[in-house]
Formats: sequence, C-alpha cells, structure tokens
Amino acid sequence: MPILKTDDAIAALLHTSKTIAIVGMSDRQHRDSFRIGEYLLDQGYTIIPVNPGIRSALGIPAVAQLEDISAPIDMVNIFRRPEYVPDIVASAITLHARSVWMQLGVGHQEATTRANAANLSVVFERCIMIEHRRLHP
Repeated sequence: MPILKTDDAIAALLHTSKTIAIVGMSDRQHRDSFRIGEYLLDQGYTIIPVNPGIRSALGIPAVAQLEDISAPIDMVNIFRRPEYVPDIVASAITLHARSVWMQLGVGHQEATTRANAANLSVVFERCIMIEHRRLHP
C-alpha cells in the first residue's frame, strides 16, 4: 500500500478504521496524545492506550505494548520518537494492523517502506485530529 497523501485516501482510511491503538498515549490531560485520544473516542472510535507507564487513560485500561492486544487493530497511531518507530511498525505488521499513522514529528522513512512492503497503509507526518476535523467537518 502507498503512503496515503490525498484527501480522499485519508478520508477513506478514517472512515473504515474503527479500532485505533494509540502508542505512547499519556494519561495527562495536557499532552497531545491524551487530547487526540479523547477526540477520537468522542468521534466514535474504539481506542486502546498503549504505554507501559500508565494503567489507564480516559477510563480505558492501557496495555504495555501492541503485542498485548488480542482484538483486531485497524490502525496504529504513533506518538513516540522516530527511533522507536521501526519496532512499533514491526509489531503492527505482526499483529496484522491495516494501517500505521505517524503523527507530526514521528515520521521514519525506513519503517514506512517496511510497512508498505507488508501491505499496510501509512499516513506520514500528519496529525490525525487535524485531518479528521478537516475532512469530516
């Protein structure tokens, strides 16, 4: 799958994704990952906080790593520094996630290439909340 760049492709991904694992989600209200997780939850998505340092976020139990998720995952939304992205993408591939969304400042070209080779859709260097608001006013 290619890197999704067009509005139509990104809108289709947002429409078809229902379960989103948020890697690096914080339980602190002032953090972007918390605010974006809250927004996605309010928009009807099922979110799974992934962070070994928290017990829960937004009342939802957190898991330490992607491999701890037993339910199917439509999207892995990444809020970790770029050096962690290759391992996260490898886990997303292993779990047969359908897509990977790399937030602003989180892009990693090698991991993107690997995700594409495994047939995962990739959104690179974009904020999911900004894109959702823009494409679903």
